Amino acid sequence: MNIRNNSLNNPVWTAIVTPLTNSGLPDLDSMERLLREQEEAGNGVLILGSTGESLNLSDSERKLIVEFTLSLDLNVPIMVGVGGHFLPDMVSWLYFLETKKVDAYLMVTPLYSKPGPEGQYRWFKTLMDIVTRPVMLYNIPGRTGTPLNLEVVRRLSDHRNFWAIKEASGSVDDFCAYGEASGDAMMFSGDDLMLPQFAPHGARGVVSVAGNVWPRETRLYTELALEGSLSEEDKEFWMIASKAMFVASNPVPAKMVLYKEGRIRTPEVKLPLHKDDMTRLEEVCDISRKVNEWYQKKTFIETSVG
Repeated sequence: MNIRNNSLNNPVWTAIVTPLTNSGLPDLDSMERLLREQEEAGNGVLILGSTGESLNLSDSERKLIVEFTLSLDLNVPIMVGVGGHFLPDMVSWLYFLETKKVDAYLMVTPLYSKPGPEGQYRWFKTLMDIVTRPVMLYNIPGRTGTPLNLEVVRRLSDHRNFWAIKEASGSVDDFCAYGEASGDAMMFSGDDLMLPQFAPHGARGVVSVAGNVWPRETRLYTELALEGSLSEEDKEFWMIASKAMFVASNPVPAKMVLYKEGRIRTPEVKLPLHKDDMTRLEEVCDISRKVNEWYQKKTFIETSVG
């Protein structure tokens, strides 16, 4: 498809967490702080993905997050998650979003039901036919229970709204297969740590969890990865840093570090997630300090050379 919004070419999309108050309501003050950090770093923002705990928020809370985010008039593109397995709810959600000035949608393989190729195709086509904005399809079999079918990707490759794929299977072979099946769609890594492996095979960027905690740092890491400028030491370091965001169920580690660093007011998550499952906080905070040091060192070298 022809990308109607050049800002969608952004190499970093941060799958933003949804900060909560102690009572479990969206904390809009903390959310603005995080969104402004992304804006300063130049990162695109994905709200209400799995990292944003969208399935554990009420319909009114999701709408509040969308309306609040758009009210900030950020100078970066906004993508909104579309995930579930009850079609009328997804259609209703999209009709709401179509009245808002969002830039793109992330549509994930239907959860839990494990649909076959025809079910997947009809699901995605039904949703994609409704909307007027670009769509990124999301392959994450570890969460959905079944992969995005390659034949479905081929059948959708000429859809007017098919823009990109977020590939999070952890396999270079799968990444290449989706890239081949998707025609001229843009390919994004769905795993921070896989970006250096995906970059030589056409990755245009990353949809990032790490970007929540390290917005500027993740931006620099991504740019260097896409340029092929990461050293082996850099790659090993970022593999460790990226894995640190998953020492407990996402987004528990990210929220705990953000809270510890004073960037959100509470580390609360919605059940069935719980903050007490984060048992390696000091270890991850130490990694966070090292990521900042890595960034300072890299930018100092770049400034000195320039």
